[in-house]
Amino acid sequence: MSANEIISSNSPDVRKLYCLPIVHTETDMGTLSRSVRDEYVKKMGLQAWRRKKLVIERYWNDLAEIVNYLNASFESIKIYQDGLPFDEGGKERELVERLASEGSLNHKLVKQLMDKGAILVGTESPDLLIREYNLAIQALKGPMSTDQETLVNSQREEILKQRDEFIAKRINQTLLPGETGILFIGMLHNVIPLLDEDIKVETPIAPVIT
Repeated sequence: MSANEIISSNSPDVRKLYCLPIVHTETDMGTLSRSVRDEYVKKMGLQAWRRKKLVIERYWNDLAEIVNYLNASFESIKIYQDGLPFDEGGKERELVERLASEGSLNHKLVKQLMDKGAILVGTESPDLLIREYNLAIQALKGPMSTDQETLVNSQREEILKQRDEFIAKRINQTLLPGETGILFIGMLHNVIPLLDEDIKVETPIAPVIT
C-alpha cells in the first residue's frame, strides 16, 4: 500500500484506524525482562540475544518512518497501545512517559506522537494484564508437567482473546465519527474482526524482521 493510498478516504464521518504491528522490547517486559533474557540466552546463546535486540531496534526505527509517512494531522489522532491499561484516574500518559524514559522504543514513539498533539487512550483491562502477567511468572518459574503446560497455554490463549475483545470495545466506544486512531498491537492479537463495521482499518506495510 502506498503512502497516497494510506491517507485516502478522508470523509468527515469516517472512523479510520491505522493498525501497526509491534515487537516488544526488553524494556517493555518490565520485571519479567531479566527472566525472559536468561531463558532466551540459555536456549539460543548470548550472541543470538544481542542480534535479536539489534533486529528489534531496526524494526522500531523503520516503523517510526512508516508513522511519519502517514502524513496525518497528529493533533486529531487517538493512540491505542498494546499493554497500556485503562486508568480512570488518567495516569496513562505518566506510564508512557516513564517507560519512554526507561528506553522503551515503543513508548518513545508514542510519546513523540503525544508531543505532536495526539491523544492517548487507555486501551487494556488492568485485570486481564495482571492475570496474564501472573501466568507468565508461573511459566518462567521452572519446568512444568505436560498437563500443567497445556493448562497454562490454554489460560493464556483465553486471556489473549478477552484482551482483544476489551481493546476492540475501547476503540469502538472512544473513536468517534471523523476521527483517526493508531493502534500499536502485538502480532499475536486479532482485534480487527472485533471492530465495528463502520471503522475503516488501514494496515500499512510493516517492516520486515530479518
